[in-house]
Amino acid sequence: MQVTTYWAEHAWLADGTVASGAALEVTGDRLTAVRTGVAAPPPGATVLRGLTLPGLANAHSHAFHRALRGTVQVGSGTFWTWRDTMYQVASRLTPDTYHALARAVYAEMALAGITAVGEFHYLHHAPGGTPYADPNAMGEALIAAAAEAGIRITLLDTAYLSAGFGEPPNEHQRRFSDGTAQDWAERVSALEDAGRDHVRIGAAIHSVRAVPADQLATVADWARDRRAPLHVHLSEQPAENEACLAAHGRTPTRLLADHGALGDRTTAVHATHLTDEDIALLGGSATGTCMCPTTERDLADGIGPAVALQRAGSPLSLGSDSHAVIDLLEEARAMELDERLRTRTRGHWTAAALLRAATADGHAALAWHDAGRLEPGALADFTTVALDSVRTAGPPPRLAAETAVFAASAADVRHTVVGGRHVVRDGVHALVPDVPRALTDSIAALLHD
Repeated sequence: MQVTTYWAEHAWLADGTVASGAALEVTGDRLTAVRTGVAAPPPGATVLRGLTLPGLANAHSHAFHRALRGTVQVGSGTFWTWRDTMYQVASRLTPDTYHALARAVYAEMALAGITAVGEFHYLHHAPGGTPYADPNAMGEALIAAAAEAGIRITLLDTAYLSAGFGEPPNEHQRRFSDGTAQDWAERVSALEDAGRDHVRIGAAIHSVRAVPADQLATVADWARDRRAPLHVHLSEQPAENEACLAAHGRTPTRLLADHGALGDRTTAVHATHLTDEDIALLGGSATGTCMCPTTERDLADGIGPAVALQRAGSPLSLGSDSHAVIDLLEEARAMELDERLRTRTRGHWTAAALLRAATADGHAALAWHDAGRLEPGALADFTTVALDSVRTAGPPPRLAAETAVFAASAADVRHTVVGGRHVVRDGVHALVPDVPRALTDSIAALLHD
């Protein structure tokens, strides 16, 4: 099998150090050697100027929310008025239009150095709730879109059955609902990842509002039986906590724990408004937490207790969620900077710790356990951030990781390699040549009558 060599000017290694001059040897879709101290590119090597990192993992995405960018920034409002706008966009999607939009969105992610996405997918059926001829047509559209954009996808097929604590789905939510958790399980069981190297199939509980308590275990058991990841929106809004206490006399976290939905393959998304007991339950069960700072601040949700969660034993990952921006470097630094604003102290995470959340721990949350590290045997997924842009020029190479986390943006990504394939080269997507046009056209098809 042919060996391809990439020469990284600087590389962030699995031990958290930066090496200058690293030869990354790729056989098939795997890194087979990482040789440091290679001062000049070997003959025939592809040169990666800047800091090469493991590929970034976007652990929480709603692809169709990308169409809301700008639209939901007009005027003021609340999370709940934002949701009404989101429903209007969702009502216009078909498998074809969703495929076109997601392909463009995932290409934007590749341009931002993202090599794997966790798609929290609940838009299952036609308007009114009628299944398509293929009940998984919308999920298959997302899987195909990721393949065409050149990135990996964990499709977190989402159970969404109720408008809230016993309320039937409203007219918009009927597209999301399978009726019961058992019907959800039967539909999602038809999705296959076998033979599709870029796909993992996982599960999600939309929230404790949207899945009745007596059906939570059905979703959790489905994921456990398949050793699949399970994600859940948790305590994003105080109103959710208040309604859960009124309905069940316990917090959403305690409700999930009581129905077997926590554990080391579960990731709680947001986890913004938690009690001390909630934090102990999540950490003690090794349940992960996915923080989405740019969305949480855009929706005025609040700042979650990420420091306390990690100290309690909850691994942290990052997501761009509603795609107010798609920039995992911004998500990483926002977690630290938001905590500085909240506490008025600095230094809650090192640059290396924030990069681990964006890489290895994010991939683990999506069941890509063999990605997120530059080491032999890992998937050959990596990205290169320029160190000579107006944002990153100046600091010495030994501070390259700090520069990338605290100064760089998605616009500084120069290369993205997935499975050894050069998907983004010199800032240009090899598979979707005009990503801005693809975004413009696919969003216009939804927003313009």
